[in-house]
Amino acid sequence: MRVIAWLTEGTWPACVDAVRAHAPRAAEVVLLHVSGPDVPGLAHGAFAGLLGRGHPERDPGDLLEALGGTSAARLLDAAAERLGRPCVREERSGRVEREVVAAAEGAGLLVLARDGDRSRLGPRSLGPAVRFAVDHAPCPVLLVWPEPAPGLATIPPAPPHRP
Repeated sequence: MRVIAWLTEGTWPACVDAVRAHAPRAAEVVLLHVSGPDVPGLAHGAFAGLLGRGHPERDPGDLLEALGGTSAARLLDAAAERLGRPCVREERSGRVEREVVAAAEGAGLLVLARDGDRSRLGPRSLGPAVRFAVDHAPCPVLLVWPEPAPGLATIPPAPPHRP
């Protein structure tokens, strides 16, 4: 069985802990981090359009790409240490939600964490990328709370037209 743990900066410890608790000992664990092209791409575009004519060596997008890679490597290192068992570290870049779904192809389990409004129960506790991954994953999904879940009193009220 192959278990994919999608790690993001704010929620990775909960995903690693869920893998430790729920993945079979014999499972191949893949720690996945996906970097989106958004921030470096915006910096490249702004520099080229406004500031960078004739000075490509000053492009801040290159620095942002390098910093992102270093940050991802540190996160994967910390996650592997917390996991405390052999694992594969995988870095991808592109449309985050689509890269996660592609990485889950052939897996036995995808572990990910809620990333939206975590102050209450309900669909808004999932951000767009997590919602996409949950809806499109080609394998079973384990969706975890990065901190203790809010109480049942936070469930939105039923619509007035329903009993």
